[in-house]
Amino acid sequence: MQITINRDGENFGPYSLEEVRDLLANGTLKETDLAYTEGSENWTPVSTLPGLQGPETPEAKSAQSKEGGPTTFPCAGCGGDLIYSPGAAKMECPYCGAKVECPTPTGEVLEHDFESQLASLESGAATTVVAEVTCDACGAENQLDPNQTSGDCAFCGTPFVQQPKEANVIKPQALLPFAVTRDESIGHFREWINGLWFAPNKLKHFARDIQKLKGLYLPHWTYDSDTTTDYMGQRGEAYYVSVSYTDSEGNSRTRQERRIRWYPASGRVWVKFDDILVPASDTLPREYVDELEPWDLPALTPYENAFLSGFQSESYTVDLRGGFDIAKIKMEPEIEEKIRWDIGGDEQRIHHKTTYYSDITFKYILLPVWISAYRFKDKTYQFLVNARTGEVQGERPWSWIKITLAALAGAALIGTIIYYANQQ
Repeated sequence: MQITINRDGENFGPYSLEEVRDLLANGTLKETDLAYTEGSENWTPVSTLPGLQGPETPEAKSAQSKEGGPTTFPCAGCGGDLIYSPGAAKMECPYCGAKVECPTPTGEVLEHDFESQLASLESGAATTVVAEVTCDACGAENQLDPNQTSGDCAFCGTPFVQQPKEANVIKPQALLPFAVTRDESIGHFREWINGLWFAPNKLKHFARDIQKLKGLYLPHWTYDSDTTTDYMGQRGEAYYVSVSYTDSEGNSRTRQERRIRWYPASGRVWVKFDDILVPASDTLPREYVDELEPWDLPALTPYENAFLSGFQSESYTVDLRGGFDIAKIKMEPEIEEKIRWDIGGDEQRIHHKTTYYSDITFKYILLPVWISAYRFKDKTYQFLVNARTGEVQGERPWSWIKITLAALAGAALIGTIIYYANQQ
């Protein structure tokens, strides 16, 4: 039986009954989505599909039994755990070297309705259960493998030994797999160090002592929203007047001065936003995580446990509503630009604006980074590498001697220019 799914007027599929079961289980589909099967007269809710609640296959039972924690992928040759190989779309055994094809993700990356998901969470409906440990040093929420009670924090390296707690969280809908390898990320880091301005001369030597480099999936929200903004302000139109003045030699002269004549303005503008990206954790400095953009979000693939094998991940600490509050701040500049365009004139003033948000949808996704630190003069500096593009961001030391010398040189240059200008 082939099943076509409809959400908000858009069709997806067709899928088999087993695929629909999987999509419901991982949160991609909702029971209220509409379904159509060949020969049916009407679209009906997914929950009413015949056979949907029927006997489960062994694979479905196995997947259900693993719902409470990360899945492992044993090697057929030696029994070791296979891990995902960045850039190769294969899983590799670190013990015997065997390689197998990575499981192909099923389903499509769908947007989820914001308000209905909030209502679902607030009513206590769990989407998935994860085991996680809060780092006492930096506050990061580290997700653990089954039966793991000790390890090192993926963010600051602090060892922990404690029983994990269970948390009900939204399932990731999609992720970007690792594409940059560990060795490539170290190379990108070296290039970044070599390109730093005003860095101490010895930094390149000390930066060779890179602490353990870890592959980590960072949680992010993406939001879509239609916005309607009512505003009140003023439109400024420029005009020029002649002004008399006396120059340094006592001569009377005139010059043109620009003035602005202001008129009241008000109106309404509409802006549509797509995939506003918001880091769902404050464990790492948001300024560095934001600077890892752009991400190739069109390449998002449906979530599959195999891509996480061999890597760590963090649970979101910024919830769905808190993330949208940050998204609103990111939307502000474009809304303001649209208002200024609507006001027109030579200059604009915005005294008041009220924005309404509608048709809000979201995705919960995981983005890959390599994270590590290096030591310089008894201080640890953390850095991140975008595991899709190789972009590097992070903390760095400054050479105040170089900065002072540059400032003095700049002051001397300005002084020289002023001296020769006065001689003419």
